Amino acid sequence: MHRIAVLTSGGDAPGMNAAIRAVVRTGLDRGFEVFGVRHGYSGLIADEMSSMTARDVGGIIQAGGTFLGSARCPEFKTVEGRRQALANLDRRGIEALVVIGGNGSQTGSYALSQMGYPVVGVASTIDNDLYGSEITIGVDTALDIALEAIDRLKVTAASHRRAFLVEVMGRDCGYLALVSGIAGGAEAIVIPEVRTDPEAVADELIDAYRRGKSNGLVVVAEGSEYNAAGLAKYFAQNQERLGFDLRVTALGHVQRGGAPGAFDRLLASRLGGGATAVLERGEHGVLMGLIKGEIVATPLAEVVSMKKALDTRLLELAAMLAK
Repeated sequence: MHRIAVLTSGGDAPGMNAAIRAVVRTGLDRGFEVFGVRHGYSGLIADEMSSMTARDVGGIIQAGGTFLGSARCPEFKTVEGRRQALANLDRRGIEALVVIGGNGSQTGSYALSQMGYPVVGVASTIDNDLYGSEITIGVDTALDIALEAIDRLKVTAASHRRAFLVEVMGRDCGYLALVSGIAGGAEAIVIPEVRTDPEAVADELIDAYRRGKSNGLVVVAEGSEYNAAGLAKYFAQNQERLGFDLRVTALGHVQRGGAPGAFDRLLASRLGGGATAVLERGEHGVLMGLIKGEIVATPLAEVVSMKKALDTRLLELAAMLAK
């Protein structure tokens, strides 16, 4: 194997650039020529790729986002689109592909792998919902950003004796909400995995005031049945009965844009280096992830067919700590 390519796909995550840097530099060290693909799978189909040197990835380890870019590509979901991508790779003599991204991205990796092309995935998503890695690139930084916002809002909430609702990202997975809620001292946490009654949320806040607390905090994942907008509407409609309303802050994409912290830079470097290591050994069709402190290769077939479970026992811990 002489030529490989790397792309980033799906939602950006702090640490993606560090992963690109690691793939390029460790790949070069292992004797590969490394190509960078612009704009994810869309760039594969449009043939937007070029050879990269070690200097091309200099000064990016501390930058958020992805300098290669990312884009949605419905065409890649079709066999014709993937065949066009493979034709472009073949014409350039590129013999393997490293895909940095989350669930949707690795579904694309698996589809290429099923067509006989060597692909290695790198686990990267702030949602931390990707099977095959206990924690993924971007999660730690996104949690720090959410926690900083929560800490600041609690100062204001205490000053005005108010209840605040903070919505964090998490369309299908409540990991960010659960962990930032525990670390931020939330009175209630709402996640997609557990159905939550708005009255139960109200009871938690009312009980907090009865216990002498000067403020209340609810952290909710955006994909919950009752997200920030839904809860705020419910509280507004029942304000007279409940006795208070909620001030809402939706963090949204603020969580994606931070400069990666030390953990994410190191994780991205290890996973990127792990990707070129398995390719050097002739292995492919796997996802590089972190399990029990070690960089582990999990078959893409397992990654796309298995659902990563959230430890909902942490909700019990959150309830006890909120007293």
